[in-house]
Amino acid sequence: MRILLHTCCGPCTIFPLRSLREKGFEVFGFYYNPNIHPYQEWQRRLEALQEVAKAETTDDKPFRLIIRGDYPLEEFLRNTAFREENRCIYCYTIRLEATARTAKKSGFDAFTTTLLYSKRQKHELIKEIAESISKRYSVAFYYEDFRKGWKIGQEEAIKMGIYRQQYCGCIYSEKERFYKKFKG
Repeated sequence: MRILLHTCCGPCTIFPLRSLREKGFEVFGFYYNPNIHPYQEWQRRLEALQEVAKAETTDDKPFRLIIRGDYPLEEFLRNTAFREENRCIYCYTIRLEATARTAKKSGFDAFTTTLLYSKRQKHELIKEIAESISKRYSVAFYYEDFRKGWKIGQEEAIKMGIYRQQYCGCIYSEKERFYKKFKG
């Protein structure tokens, strides 16, 4: 089975990719993350993902990436401004919808996401949104709780020497991560 794995970054891709491969999936990565700010952070995460893709590609098991290079910053901000408390709903939805549409259009059997790997994401919300989108686009959503491999993936990322980000991605999460340190 061919599966499209929405990827948010390199470190979060390692364990889900390996887990899916162990289950016999042919895995393709899909990078679409208009939530990541600033643009240089978006670029660093893409470069880290490309490093992982290169390291995880073998002659018999390539890890190909589909990269959406558009960066609709203004659209993301318009849809989250004054709704900061609910921004994750919008953020998960736009990325998972783009993944499902691409999976459907490109003939994949299913889609899933590395968002299910992070201990810091809203796991049940991601699963609920993905299941709804799966029905809407008539493409299977593959669910796995990748959090079980959190430590393994992080240790592997450190060994590989790839960039590991310090916040979820959006400008709001960047503030939440760093601003509290300066408030005393």
